[in-house]
Order: sequence, then C-alpha cells, then structure tokens
Amino acid sequence: MEKIRNFCIIAHIDHGKSTLADRMLEVTNTIDKRKMKNQVLDQMDLERERGITIKLQPVRMQWHGYTLNLIDTPGHVDFTYEVSRSLAAVEGAILLVDATQGIEAQTLANLYLALEQNLEIIPVINKIDLPASDVETVSKEIVNLLGCKKEDILLTSAKTGQGVEAILQTVVDRVPAPKSRADELQALIFDSAYDEYRGVVIYIRVFGGNLKKGQLVKFSANEEKTEVLDLGFFQPSWVSSAELENGSIGYLVTGIKDLSLAKVGDTIISEDCATKALPGYKEIKPMVYAGIFPTDGGEYNKLREAILKLKLSDASLVFEPASSQALGFGFRCGFLGLLHLEIFQERLKREFNLNLIVTIPTVAYKLFLKNGQAKILTTPAEMPDSNHVEYIEEPYVKIEVVSPKNYIGDLISYIIEQRGLAKDTEYLDENRVILRYELPLSSVLVDFYDKIKSISSGYASLNYDLSGYKKCDLVKMDILVAENPVEALTMLTYRDQAHMVGKRIVNKLKNVLPRAQFAIKIQAAIGGKIIAAEKISPMRKDVTAKLYGGDVTRKRKLLEKQKKGKKRMAQSGRVVIPQEAYLAILRKD
Repeated sequence: MEKIRNFCIIAHIDHGKSTLADRMLEVTNTIDKRKMKNQVLDQMDLERERGITIKLQPVRMQWHGYTLNLIDTPGHVDFTYEVSRSLAAVEGAILLVDATQGIEAQTLANLYLALEQNLEIIPVINKIDLPASDVETVSKEIVNLLGCKKEDILLTSAKTGQGVEAILQTVVDRVPAPKSRADELQALIFDSAYDEYRGVVIYIRVFGGNLKKGQLVKFSANEEKTEVLDLGFFQPSWVSSAELENGSIGYLVTGIKDLSLAKVGDTIISEDCATKALPGYKEIKPMVYAGIFPTDGGEYNKLREAILKLKLSDASLVFEPASSQALGFGFRCGFLGLLHLEIFQERLKREFNLNLIVTIPTVAYKLFLKNGQAKILTTPAEMPDSNHVEYIEEPYVKIEVVSPKNYIGDLISYIIEQRGLAKDTEYLDENRVILRYELPLSSVLVDFYDKIKSISSGYASLNYDLSGYKKCDLVKMDILVAENPVEALTMLTYRDQAHMVGKRIVNKLKNVLPRAQFAIKIQAAIGGKIIAAEKISPMRKDVTAKLYGGDVTRKRKLLEKQKKGKKRMAQSGRVVIPQEAYLAILRKD
C-alpha cells in the first residue's frame, strides 16, 4: 500500500484533462507508442467526435517503483456525478487550469467537491506554450482561491509534454498512500460496464483486505452472493491478475446475470463476513425529464435491454416505464441536463441501432391540488384541469457565471430577462467576476449556456445546482398538426409567455415540416382556445396545363375538382413528423 497513489484530474471542460492523461501514459510507458492516439482514455466515438470526456476512465501506471492509479474525469456540468464518484475512490486531485482562460465555473464546482472529500489538491496550470497564456494572472487567481504559495503551482504543456514528469513526481511526494479502513474485504463499486462476453464488469476501489480469483463475495445492499470469476486492473484495457491488493483500483467479473444487482455505491464484502458497508454516494436528483419511445412498437423490449445496459455505465440515469396513446410503450427518463439527454439518445441510436421519438424535455414540478393532495409533475399529460389545481411550484437553480468584467452588463440583463434573482457578485481579481443568481431550472434547460457564451464572446463559463422550489403560473399547451394533437410536442409553459412560445413553435414547425398534397394547419392551443396558428400550403399540380383555349369554365371546373380532392385528403391525411422537427423547437433562436 505504501507504494500506491490514487489520484484524478479535475478541471473545466476543454482545459486539457484528456491530453494531460495521454502524456502521462506516454511518459510512464504504459501504452506502446505505436498504439498511442489522441484522447486514448476516451473510449466512445462520441467523446472523440465532440472532444469532451463523458465517462470517467481509470488507468494504472508505473513510475519509479510506484503504482499510480489515475481516473480521468469529465468537465461538463451535466456529468458532475461522474466526478463525485471518481473523487470518492482516490486520495488526491490535480486541479488543472487553462493558462489562457483562468479559473472557470466548473473548476470551482469540482474543487469544492474535492475539498469535501478532504483530498490533497495539486494545482497545475496547463497550455503554457500558447502565445495567449497569462501564467502570472492565473497564478494569482489560484493563490487567492486555495491560499497556497505560488511555488506550489506546477506549470505544464500537456500538448508538448513539458512539466509532466514533475507532476507525476509531485503526485508521489504529496498524495498520501491509501489507508486500510477494515481488516476484512471492503471494496466500493464506483462504476460498472457491460461486456458482450463477460457480462457485468464492476469497477472497484479496495478499501480493506485483498481480493482474489475464486473468492466468494457478496453485495452489501442486497446480500446477493457470487464468485469472483476474474479480476484485474486497467492499462487502460482490462489486464487480468490473480489478486487486487488493499488500496488498489481495478475491475471485477462475477457470475451475476441481473444487471440491476451491480449498483454503483454498493460495497462488496466477503461471503461469510459482516463487514460494514462503506458510505455510498448522494442520491442523484434528475434535473430534466423526457419520454423516450421506439418508433417501431415491437422494439420496446430491445429499448428496455439497451437502457438497462447503459444504466450500468451511467449511474445518474433514472428511468421508469411509460405509455402513451399516440406513442405506445416507452420510458420516462430523468437526466442531469440536456447534454446528458443528447448523449444518451445518441448512444441508443449508435450502439443499439434504435430509432426513437423523444418528447420535449421538462423539469419536475410540484403540483398541489385543491383536495389537499400533492404530487410530482414530470409530463404535461399529467397536468389536471386548472379548476382542480391550487398552485404549482417549479425548481430553481443557483448559478455561478464566471466572466471578464467587460461583459457583466449584458450578462446581467440577459439573466434578469430569464427571471433571474440576484444573489451576490464576487471579484476573482481586477478583471474577472463571479455572478451568482437564482433562476428557474426551465430557463437554463435549452440554450442558456449557448447564449451566455455568445454574449461574452466565449469567455464566460457556467455552473448550476438545484436550490429549491418557488410558486409559478403554468399552463398546458397543445400543438396540433393537421388538427391532430401531437403528444410529443405538448408542453408546460408560463401563462404570460404562452402566446410568444406558441407562435415560435408553430413558425419553427412551418419551416421544418415537409409539404404535403393538402394544406397542413399548425396550431398552438390552451384548452379549447387557439393562441397561434400557421399554414403550410399544399403542393399543387398544374391541372390546366393540358387545356388549349376554350371556355374559361373548363379551367374553373378542373381547379374546383382539385380543390375538393385536397379537402378530402386533408380530412384523412396524416402528417409524419420527422425527428429534426422535435429537435428544432428546442432551440430558442
């Protein structure tokens, strides 16, 4: 144990975590140079395409006789839960800050999480090779934030490899060795994955005792007993070994077939032992809810299996079965944010070849009825008649926007426009400001982050966290296409914004829906009242082209016949709404 060091890298998105991890793997010769590629720890194609880390990824390295277990973490606010699980499995954290951008919102959020776990913090400034880097200013920000000395801050360029060896040596010198918490086996499940050949693969951190192949173990939460079929560590692929010693991070393959038994946060203990369970993780609270339905009703079971498999590697996902008259059987899923929803949807399509309909994302409202009952409202379909509603409360979030002071006027105006309530303002230094506000979660959902970036020319950063509930005045708005309500587009909106929102949606649908042989009416309605409407004109054939002269009544007769045909088609015709139409109305631009 004295020769083991467990640590992770935390930072804001795009500050160079994955690149620094790449250089560490090169310097320690963990991966052969021929097999080396950019973002080597990012296993998914989606991560490479978008240049972001979505999943935490552990890896073991050897450095001057020491075993270094690194966990690479995501930086986006939607994946904070991944970061919190990584922090519970290590003793130290590298706080990585971009030399050109300084401390940003997610840097602060991740730092607070690390301090809660009493981890050793190693501040590192990255991208010092760039012409725009300002090491002096960023160093002052870090000193003010951590109260450390300037000499304690390490400088690196993850791109060129400069300073990486010094970081590894500092990890050995400053991160404490693991301490045993029990004499008997005690291993925390911090993640899991599904493999076609091995089944459920559990990622563990051993906090007590040793774990061996063939050993009989049980899960503390449900007392399910099983045998250790295989175990090992990450380099970064799975490398089998005979034993995982106390303090190690590795994987475990057992004989369990039920995917729901391998719960993240559970403790694995010896089969014949009553060792106490380790403290798990905070119960995750979804921020966004959306219905996910297969376009082909026969693929419901395939969708169910796919969601169960993704749940293994995404502990923050919450889901339950749902049914709809229009969409059939599917699932109501809870996510940490829109990016989380988008990634989940894309993985279902790519990894399981599923075609899906995703309903408009909503937040969880608290509904108080006149009969004294209270319930959580996550779908517009659950909204009762307004005569039965006493009042509704909506979730609010605390946001932190870190920005250069030149942009704070426009940022404050936009946040107030989104119903923001000012809390306080703090200066990181003479040029950078933290704005703290409370505002409805529904205002943050769609393109709030993009607008903040646009207003600040890309310099501002955002972090948010749930703060509580406040009263609001909501109404249910139906969208009708060809006079048929589209359940997937039904939404809850503020009463005073209903007309504006309805007009925006019908205009968007007019631009994205394909034309048909008949006129398509698009309407937004509250109850029986139409509040906004548009019309897509039909495609028309020139039925008079074959006429050469003659009485004008011949022309009129043909046009009248065409008009009646269009009317008959409008009564029986159906409009198939493409997936891009659902995505288009999410954007507020």
